[in-house]
Amino acid sequence: MAPKPADPTQTQARKPLLAVLDGELREPPPMWMMRQAGRYLPEYRQLRQDKGSFLDLVYDTEAAAEVTLQPLKRFPQLDAAILFSDILIVPFAIGQNLTFVTGEGPRLTPPLIAGGLDDLTPYLARLEPVHETARKVKAALEPSKTLIGFAGSPWTVATYMVAGEGSRDQAEARRLAYSDPGKFSELITRIESVTLDFLSAQVDAGIEALQLFDSWAGNLSPAQFERWVIAPTARLVAALRERHPGVPVIGFPKGAGGKLAAYARETGVSAIGLDETVDPLWAAQELPAGLPIQGNLDPLALVAGGEALEGAVERILDALAGRPHIFNLGHGILPDTPIAHVEQLIALVKGAK
Repeated sequence: MAPKPADPTQTQARKPLLAVLDGELREPPPMWMMRQAGRYLPEYRQLRQDKGSFLDLVYDTEAAAEVTLQPLKRFPQLDAAILFSDILIVPFAIGQNLTFVTGEGPRLTPPLIAGGLDDLTPYLARLEPVHETARKVKAALEPSKTLIGFAGSPWTVATYMVAGEGSRDQAEARRLAYSDPGKFSELITRIESVTLDFLSAQVDAGIEALQLFDSWAGNLSPAQFERWVIAPTARLVAALRERHPGVPVIGFPKGAGGKLAAYARETGVSAIGLDETVDPLWAAQELPAGLPIQGNLDPLALVAGGEALEGAVERILDALAGRPHIFNLGHGILPDTPIAHVEQLIALVKGAK
């Protein structure tokens, strides 16, 4: 599929990010940043201090809407807002207890390595505040900006549910997937079901594009990747497309490497996000023709700024100049990122002198 040239009569009418997700070439490319609402912004840090815990902030819909909009108020050239929430809201709704330990990260109890899904009592009402946040943001968002919703992909969510926390190699989930594939398949099915309804409700609340974060996709063998990453993602994308035919889905299988081509072909995603380890020249050559690509600046290049940032941005823009491209980072923006470097990045991408 060849990229669609922009229709000059529609250039101002269509939101740039949605146009690219529909296969158009745009110059300059639209851009947003993963974790753009967060700890690198002083206004976020102040609000977090005022509101208390991370989870309290997510569930305060007024505050969560404010956090979602903060980056666009500071950087009005960004083309999208992404909903302020967390991928672990889904296991929280499935029935695990969720806490965030300062300096250590999230904890889910009880971990499923020691128990089963039947031991959990679902509380699906825990998803509703996220939908309310989406409604509030949509009402306040500038019409030219796109509102992005998201969820974790089933594999990544399952790794947290099994271990009760994040890990470097997801060993507990991988062991369970090998030793008891029936139990693991049941878990994936439950996550898929809740995630589908969660994302569908986000769309009903005003979300215009969706991203599936598969943050821990990188440690699976090809066969396991096919079974636990590609297949569940393909089912989710197909179900979402049936419910909401016009809503694009961006897949972000971090660490997939050479398995990206199969992911792109087989999942049916509207666009594919690249992490910072992927050569954009390789992606431009090997991924399906015309498939929009999102990414993939190394967040540490953004921390560095200056000539290092300038060179990295130029390489990405040059490599992906011939296909629909959304400029983004290869992973989430880091807390120690200077505001001035974000301003430099936006100027480089948007062509400001």
